[in-house]
Amino acid sequence: MPVGYAADIRPLFRDKDIKSMINYGGFDLSKYEDVSDNAAQILKKLASGDMPCDGAWPEDRVALFRQWEDEGKAP
Repeated sequence: MPVGYAADIRPLFRDKDIKSMINYGGFDLSKYEDVSDNAAQILKKLASGDMPCDGAWPEDRVALFRQWEDEGKAP
């Protein structure tokens, strides 16, 4: 089953992640367009453990984000 932003990716971002990225990154993790447009940059930060700022995601979450990007970033 394909990974979708609304069902699979959006729930991974906490309110504090969204606020932090708006303040420091200039885009909104709660908006599909912003996450889709910045997916490569977000994935790089997630994979390196630099995002979120209070601790790295488990590998299964990073893999889910990677799958979403690889499959074409469905809404």
